[in-house]
Amino acid sequence: MSFRSARRALVLCPVLMPVLIALSPAIAETPADKPDTATIMKEATLSYPQTRRLDLVEDHFGVKVLDPYRWLENDVRQDAAVREWVTAENAVTQDYLKTLPGRDILKKRMATLYDYGRYSTPTKAGGRYFYTFNTGLQNQSPLFVRDGLKGAQRMLLDPNALSKDNATALAEWKPSPDGRYLLYSVQDGGTDWRTLALIDVASGKALDDRVEWVKFSDLSWDEEGQGFFYSRFAAPAQGAAFQSLNENQQIYYHRVGTPQAQDRLIYQTPDRPKLGHSGEVTDDGKWLVITSASGTDDKQEVTLVALSDGWREAPVAPRTLIKGLNNGWHLIGSRGDTLWFMTDKGAPRLRLVTLDAADPRKAPVEIVPERTDTLAGGSLVGNRIILAYLENAKTIAELVELDGKPVGDVPLPGVGTAAGFGGKSGDSETFFSFSSFTMPSTIYRYDTATGTTEVFAQPDLAFDPENFVTEQIFYPSKDGTKIPMFIIRRKDIATAEKPAPTLLYGYGGFNISMTPGFAPTRLAWLEQGGVLAIANLRGGGEYGKAWHDAGRGANKQNVFDDFIAAGEYLKANGYTGEDQLAIEGRSNGGLLVGAVVNQRPDLFAAALPGVGVMDMLRFDRFTAGRYWVDDYGYPSKKNDFRLLYSYSPYHNVAAGKDYPAIMVTTADTDDRVVPGHSFKYAAALQATDIGTKPHLIRIETRAGHGSGKPTDKVIEEFSDMYAFIAQFTGLEITDLSK
Repeated sequence: MSFRSARRALVLCPVLMPVLIALSPAIAETPADKPDTATIMKEATLSYPQTRRLDLVEDHFGVKVLDPYRWLENDVRQDAAVREWVTAENAVTQDYLKTLPGRDILKKRMATLYDYGRYSTPTKAGGRYFYTFNTGLQNQSPLFVRDGLKGAQRMLLDPNALSKDNATALAEWKPSPDGRYLLYSVQDGGTDWRTLALIDVASGKALDDRVEWVKFSDLSWDEEGQGFFYSRFAAPAQGAAFQSLNENQQIYYHRVGTPQAQDRLIYQTPDRPKLGHSGEVTDDGKWLVITSASGTDDKQEVTLVALSDGWREAPVAPRTLIKGLNNGWHLIGSRGDTLWFMTDKGAPRLRLVTLDAADPRKAPVEIVPERTDTLAGGSLVGNRIILAYLENAKTIAELVELDGKPVGDVPLPGVGTAAGFGGKSGDSETFFSFSSFTMPSTIYRYDTATGTTEVFAQPDLAFDPENFVTEQIFYPSKDGTKIPMFIIRRKDIATAEKPAPTLLYGYGGFNISMTPGFAPTRLAWLEQGGVLAIANLRGGGEYGKAWHDAGRGANKQNVFDDFIAAGEYLKANGYTGEDQLAIEGRSNGGLLVGAVVNQRPDLFAAALPGVGVMDMLRFDRFTAGRYWVDDYGYPSKKNDFRLLYSYSPYHNVAAGKDYPAIMVTTADTDDRVVPGHSFKYAAALQATDIGTKPHLIRIETRAGHGSGKPTDKVIEEFSDMYAFIAQFTGLEITDLSK
């Protein structure tokens, strides 16, 4: 769906976690020759590196704030002392992980579970169909093309050949409207920075075009396929690419066959440097629609550039369609001067309206009004519009006429998540993926004119989904608010009769919804008899603006209360036992895990905070961090500072409490949440008297915030993580192949 585009890249992206696998034996008894947790800990005596402390104290509105590990914010590529610290910490962590008997078993099993073919939803251009396909264990997914729907599959680009360590990934890509060229972006080592390049589709040969310093950008071709629009920042100073703030984003136009130095500047706002800009050309090529925002809030200005005759030779003055950062506006289609937008103006759960590009003074015309379910996406395909809604975090899709008249439901295979539905006006063909907690993504072809659906690509299943049960419950949070939670387990794992080691996952922020999905890395946990729980915390987008607002800014504590209440519910209702609960969260979810461990260390046996925002007083000083003030607030404002300081994981590690086992994870090329957050937090954990359980940090090399990570590195990381929490929740890892 075309409802979030490049703006989603600004937020702290969660890793979607729901997973399932085939029925396996019940939790095994501890073999006589298997050492228990205490023995392993004794044999692997931990001696943490001695981390240098600074005598650094700052005054924040009369509060004396210590920051002894600020030197760990320095870029690991530029600072030898930070590199030495990373090396020493990784050595301690890997030495400890080697003592865990389930680690190699999980790694082997995860590799097997990853080994299935998977497709992306195809994009149609000029009679050609473009998509990615991974045979299973390829580190990066190659991109293929077919001439016609039934044509032979031909590889256009294999990103596995771009680097020796497979850490260079194919990121965003888009064919020209006539299918002649493929525009694609390259992501190296997990960074958010992109390099753009072109391929001639017929010959498969690479063109000489290269565009650098692209970040948080849509890619949009002009109608004739002569060139494309993109968003970029100025080249950063030497050595500052992975830490400097991202400001003054600009939109450029690149003409095929010309050097980047000749690219034309289309739009900028130097008087408002914090605005980011994204451009999208309408299907008929008549308009460039520019959306501008200052942060992660769903609030945009909309500007139009008319792409009339001669626009490439003479600059065209942009004109404002929507002024002021007051509401969300997401283009989903056009016909001439009529533009269809999803908006929350007058509708917290969104509605569908049209705007008149020729006369911006005209008020929006409502096409589909707001309803109880949250409108999550939409696209104009053929002569009809597909609308996707979230119903208690599950997708339902409907088809309407251009005037909003209902046509009927888009048939979905069951309870799960649908994505895709890309297409254009005048062509009724579209594709979508559907996945659930028990099914990997299947790709479907759908015709909006006839309403027919057929399978385009379906993975082979190595397990029986019927051996598992998924339930959605609603539990009370601290203030009585009912919070949804998915619980997935084997059918033979009864609740009150047989509590099991449980992994609880949460995010709770940035209007992002936790919806059903399938992830191979979590399959092994369930196969071994563990339970998986996913809580739909406030701060997400499951129930529209009010749900988001209830978990951000001054209401951020609600997110922590929701997560703590989820853990209490799982214990009180027999899903898990007293010392069997582990928690995981990544990015904004890493902040969540760090905060709740400080607040309720007694509730959890183990914790996995990944790539988290751990210093809430300095997050806005690096790369994309400045955007997040929409959700967190401003550390420079007194009231916001006091709130942020009260839950900042780095600043609130409490001596004298018995903390759970913790393994922090991050990566050296993470320029979304710079690794200094995790470095400082881990140093604080290790320097504080918080009990005898291990408090480790695992630092990946040549990897970033998550996207573009090679398959083998994903498997290694998650086998380490789940072997770690299995050890402290009592999940016995057995080799099921024997």
